Amino acid sequence: MVSAAADLEPACTGAGAGHRLLSFCSPVIVPGALLAALPGPSYNFHPGPPERPGRYPSVFALYENASAFGVTVHEMMASVDSGPIVAATWFALNPAWGLADLEEQTLIQLFTLFKNLAPHLALNPAPVARQAIPWRGRKTTKADCDALCATSSDMSAAEVERRRRACGGHMLHKM
Repeated sequence: MVSAAADLEPACTGAGAGHRLLSFCSPVIVPGALLAALPGPSYNFHPGPPERPGRYPSVFALYENASAFGVTVHEMMASVDSGPIVAATWFALNPAWGLADLEEQTLIQLFTLFKNLAPHLALNPAPVARQAIPWRGRKTTKADCDALCATSSDMSAAEVERRRRACGGHMLHKM
């Protein structure tokens, strides 16, 4: 298991047939050269639906009052959240949920997809079958999230509350 970018390359060195790199909700971006050196497709378990590529998809879904959310598993490519999708699932987003609630449900859905894909990933050397599901929407970044989670004294109480619901503990006060 790797949790820091500096540990990624040594962990992958010498990966041979039967080895796969799986990224599960990790902020570590795997360099394209490393992906190309691995024996087969690497897979990312993305905590958002195909309509929400990039960082912090749950924050943007809550801010935009989305009615549904989801999770995605895709082949990793040099460009983040761009590889062919192998699995995705959607669920209703409860309007009463805050960030912690949505992230909890997102993890449950990701674990379910992992459980379903684990036998293939562990025992079958063939790539997971690709689905005809395209990536869509704007790819969000940490900077986008930081901007969304900032408040100022000129914002209405309703706007501050909307951002608080979406951002949870990421809230930044710039008064």
